[in-house]
Amino acid sequence: MSISNPEFLAKLKQASLEAEKRFIGNIAGRLGRSATGPAPEHPFRGAPDFWISYELDREQQISRFMSNWQAAGGFAERASDMSEVSERICRILGELNAGSTIRQNLTELAQLGLEERLPELRHDAWNGLQPGAALRTAEKADAGIVLADYAVAYTGSIVVTSSMDKGRSVSLLPNILIAVIPAERMFTRLGEVMGRIAAIPGEQFPAGVHFISGPSRSSDIENDLTIGVHGPGVAYALIVG
Repeated sequence: MSISNPEFLAKLKQASLEAEKRFIGNIAGRLGRSATGPAPEHPFRGAPDFWISYELDREQQISRFMSNWQAAGGFAERASDMSEVSERICRILGELNAGSTIRQNLTELAQLGLEERLPELRHDAWNGLQPGAALRTAEKADAGIVLADYAVAYTGSIVVTSSMDKGRSVSLLPNILIAVIPAERMFTRLGEVMGRIAAIPGEQFPAGVHFISGPSRSSDIENDLTIGVHGPGVAYALIVG
């Protein structure tokens, strides 16, 4: 059993503080500022009152969401009901020459009837009882179809939670993402959604909470924008209702 040496630890702490002082002093000197001074005051915490009360009506929310989603490189459409959603998905899959789909294992998505409408394609549902096989299926699928838990107008984001029937790979691995968004799940501000997620009891909290704002994109290498590196390269948002 090791025994700590207080004197040695005190020397380490002092050396660390001196190194920190030199580091900050170097930065301050380059900026032409004093290295010492009082800590700045932070009188405000959280979002300002005007933002907490900021709200859009439903049509404004949908319009803002669609605009922001498209600005991020996604495609956004509206549908009056789930029957029209099914028609639009069939059209999208045909336009993109998709040969297979995987969807969350949800009743709402099963009722789209894609198997009957497009029998020439392969259709699978996420199977949380066999996650390994489901993962391999998602890797090979051309399109992933999800039902969004929430959508945020001001950031153009959808929120998808994962569970036994809603594997995160459905929205991550296929090259095409099709997100179905019930209009009543649309909110103005991200804080509204975060508050609802935070209120979920611990034993019911989802295995994952995923924020998606259009297709995957990265500029990590020499600021060269590349689409579809870490996720779907094509992202559709279908707002229904």
